[in-house]
Amino acid sequence: MSRSANEKPDGALLTHGADDLPSVTVDDYNIGLRSSDGFLGDKANKYAFQEKLDAWRRRVRKGGDDPLGKTPTGDLSKKQIDALLKGDDKEAAALIMGAADDFAGELASILAKFLQQKSWNNTERVVIGGGFGGSAVGELAIARAMVLLKAKGIKIELTPIAHHPDDAGLIGAAHLMPTWMLKGHKAMLAVDIGGTNVRVGTVELRLKEEADLSKAKVWKSDKWRHADDKPNRTTAIERLISMIEELIAKADKADLLPAPVIGVACPGVIAADGSIVRGGQNLPGGNWESEHFNLPAAIKEAIPQIGEDETFVIMHNDAVVQGLSQIPFMQDVSGWGVLTIGTGLGNAHFNNKRE
Repeated sequence: MSRSANEKPDGALLTHGADDLPSVTVDDYNIGLRSSDGFLGDKANKYAFQEKLDAWRRRVRKGGDDPLGKTPTGDLSKKQIDALLKGDDKEAAALIMGAADDFAGELASILAKFLQQKSWNNTERVVIGGGFGGSAVGELAIARAMVLLKAKGIKIELTPIAHHPDDAGLIGAAHLMPTWMLKGHKAMLAVDIGGTNVRVGTVELRLKEEADLSKAKVWKSDKWRHADDKPNRTTAIERLISMIEELIAKADKADLLPAPVIGVACPGVIAADGSIVRGGQNLPGGNWESEHFNLPAAIKEAIPQIGEDETFVIMHNDAVVQGLSQIPFMQDVSGWGVLTIGTGLGNAHFNNKRE
């Protein structure tokens, strides 16, 4: 990757996957804790909840009708599950609560393991992100996990992420660089690549309202569910570039004039040069960890300029970026962590910098 691909405008180097960010220090991320039967994260991803709900449904059928009907568990949307949890059918609600309680037990056990890690030893609060946390059943499981931890004498606060999980993975990109790099601009482009979806968004910065980016919001976004299309890597990158270009055009038309910056959130361990060291196995088409491939460089080559300025691309782990969106709301603590419950279980830990 060329040096200019990750230089700040003043020529100073701003590296990908950095642990020293403007407002926080990233103590650790992408920890892959294991148990005797595999990765702990596999016990608390979105599929784990589905498995627990399915197991409850099978047990209930032994004694009568399934209150959730004949719809396969995997076909039940978050909205449908939330509606059943809050609905008048108390048997259906109780069944879902049973699955949520089982999931909360796994989540609490995993969190206890994270809190034993040296890099997590001063944790006061853990934010739960990812799609599961943004649902009523997810919030119930998060609260139950906190109760279970407190019952074991572990003093910790668990809270759902403040922004919608889809937006958090985009808004957090604005915290990857000093705010002076964004001054004079109303917006920036952000990318969130996951194991199921690719999201691209225009983040409206609103720095004049709040300099800490607490008022930042996603102005427009586009989502592609690549898991349905199963593209190769080349096709995936081409689609991503097209999505970015369309949003740049829309922002220009709306007179937002985005900064010449693209922030990228991506699974895995991110090296300083923008290569993916490990953990990118769920990305579309595979082979993203190749030494011959560099995503930030590929984006910069395809979009060399935004407006009249050279494009600046910066990338970090997706759990880190989701967590960064929470910075304005975490100023009352010092050490804090994030778990993102999605295709996998992302994780990161931060310490706030004090002026």
